[in-house]
Amino acid sequence: MLLTNKKTAIIGAGPVGLTMAKLLQQKGVDVTVYERDKDPQARIWGGTLDLHKGSGQDAMQKAGLLEKYYEKAIPMGRIMTDYLGNVLFSKETSVEEQYDAPEINRNDLRTLLINSLEKDTIVWNRKLNEIKEQNGKWILYFENESIEKADFVIGANGGMTSIRKYITHSAVELTGTYIIQGEVSEPEIKCPDFLKLCDEKILMTSNNGNLLVSNPKNTNVLSYNVIFKMPENLELDFKDAENIIDFLMNKFSDWAESYKQLFRATSFFTGLPAKKIAVDKPWKNDRPLPLTLIGDAAHLMPPFAGQGANIGLLDALILSENLLNGDFETIESAIFDYEKQMLIYAQEAQKQTRENEIEMLKPDFSFLRFVD
Repeated sequence: MLLTNKKTAIIGAGPVGLTMAKLLQQKGVDVTVYERDKDPQARIWGGTLDLHKGSGQDAMQKAGLLEKYYEKAIPMGRIMTDYLGNVLFSKETSVEEQYDAPEINRNDLRTLLINSLEKDTIVWNRKLNEIKEQNGKWILYFENESIEKADFVIGANGGMTSIRKYITHSAVELTGTYIIQGEVSEPEIKCPDFLKLCDEKILMTSNNGNLLVSNPKNTNVLSYNVIFKMPENLELDFKDAENIIDFLMNKFSDWAESYKQLFRATSFFTGLPAKKIAVDKPWKNDRPLPLTLIGDAAHLMPPFAGQGANIGLLDALILSENLLNGDFETIESAIFDYEKQMLIYAQEAQKQTRENEIEMLKPDFSFLRFVD
């Protein structure tokens, strides 16, 4: 096997990095995951993830975790409303559709993956600063001044990874869209009218270029995203919830009271501009030692087609199979074959994502266009 007597380091304990570790570890590979979070209890904010057949679910099946994913995930129907609170479309998830793409809380997915790994596979509180080649090894330098060595490094630590410079000149770009994420605990008490409007489904509303997508079943909270074209000189203080509430109340002033109830009930906000990393050019092949990227580190894209995590899990599946199936003579050839495939399917996913993003921000956009 290509990785026999080799030390593999994975940077980043998100779903993609942890799945990659599981796929390698179950075949006896010596793998360590280095994660910047202080400990496993560090909470990951954000909406739920829906893993797709043909990508995310295939990786989970290969890792022996598909049934556990189904146990944790919730099949969710869809409801589309207008800005006045009128229901335009509502669909339950049928029995036949329950395993198509059920929604799982990000923290639940991470816990599931962590528990599947051998003890001490993950080293916490390790934020990578840089890597350097020295005497046939990668030397990993972390923010807390600790140093590790590896024969092979897989970057799965997001769009801002310092590893990318060895592989591609592509940099993080803003797409022009802004996303505010909010969470409401005890929504049945704090925003009962909005919760009733959701009807236990994922709710989608759009009006004049402003979009709202909400999931009332993100474990113990109601979570939602507000999406809009990013204006110049946007200034928001996410340490001050009232500042964000005022912004939303003004931006959505003509929306129905139930939506305003949602904003007023929100105790936690975060926000970020949508970003991408283009994958339209071949990657460098003159790396001093085996090194590659998977997930957002390779092909960051906004969440407008539900592809980000799924494409990342497909990366882990293809790369692990290349490294383990005996079809390649060197680690480098296994890596380059994976990258050749990835650049094609990730570019297609980014194209679909960008088309959706442009369409969704049009003043006359309606989520009904997504209805079969």
